[in-house]
Amino acid sequence: MKNKNSCLVLSFILSLRWAVFNSLLPLLLIGLIAHALGCSRRFPATEVTPIKAANPAELQRYLLSRKPDVAQFRWRGPFAVIERRDLEIPLVSGFTVEADLYLCAAATKAPLVIVLHGLDNSKEDHAFQAMHLASWGMHSLAIDLPSRGPWIGNGRTLARLVDTIQRTPQLVDERIATDKIILVGHSFGATSVAAALAGGAGALGGVLLDPAGIGRQLPRLLRRIAVPVMVIGADDDIWPTRNRGHFFRFIPTAVGEISIRDTVHEDAQYPNQYTLRGFEEQPDDTEEAQIVFVSALTASAFGLVATGSIDYAWNSFEDALKNGIFFNGRRK
Repeated sequence: MKNKNSCLVLSFILSLRWAVFNSLLPLLLIGLIAHALGCSRRFPATEVTPIKAANPAELQRYLLSRKPDVAQFRWRGPFAVIERRDLEIPLVSGFTVEADLYLCAAATKAPLVIVLHGLDNSKEDHAFQAMHLASWGMHSLAIDLPSRGPWIGNGRTLARLVDTIQRTPQLVDERIATDKIILVGHSFGATSVAAALAGGAGALGGVLLDPAGIGRQLPRLLRRIAVPVMVIGADDDIWPTRNRGHFFRFIPTAVGEISIRDTVHEDAQYPNQYTLRGFEEQPDDTEEAQIVFVSALTASAFGLVATGSIDYAWNSFEDALKNGIFFNGRRK
């Protein structure tokens, strides 16, 4: 009888352990899938452009010889990309910037686009954009700075980073054309870019992705910007971003702004993760919005490095403004 009771107890314990395991199995699978997706850095399945070029200089000549069109930048560019993650770039101040570098494999020398995240985000959220830019002949650097600011303080750090790269490009890569650097910022990261430009960072210009700003000193900072800037906003009828209008209003010259129809603030980045609702991907309409953002970013960055102005990007937006993909276009 004692042996029988022992067997019953053992059987109960084994059954309980199996039930617990079965209940935890879905959670374990979700964790493993999420980890695998994070490692694979899933990006949109964009097609590759039919344009052929041996190097970025040849591509630049080709593009400038034809009518600008933002739609062509929806495709991945013609060049392979070399990725180097988690670089540590020491600044003279003693601060170290962590970054992911995306090199255009065909380039001996090429411009550099530095991309900064916004509130509670990181360089991972701009990996797709940085990769896409590099495929179009521009090296790119997605960087991490404190994700809750202070944003003007981050701007000073960003300016020091630009200075460090220009003085010692080998800290990142010697293939960087240090006289052609563009700064890109999303959300409050755009305030940091504005602060860096206002402080005299050695950049050709800036691209602000649905910028947000706070603080009474913001207008004063914006008035000090002396390089061209393109503002690419979400649909403010859906998502009004805090003080976005300040960036166009107070930057004195050479600033353009467009809004992208039916997009929201988060579409100005590309989170490197699935939406784990029954193992489904992010909705197709969200991915489409993010591709439209990256095409406008690429046209803007290319125009700035190729011509030093926003004219190329602005002309490329013509059809998209006519057909309503972009709206509320204005420039000065």
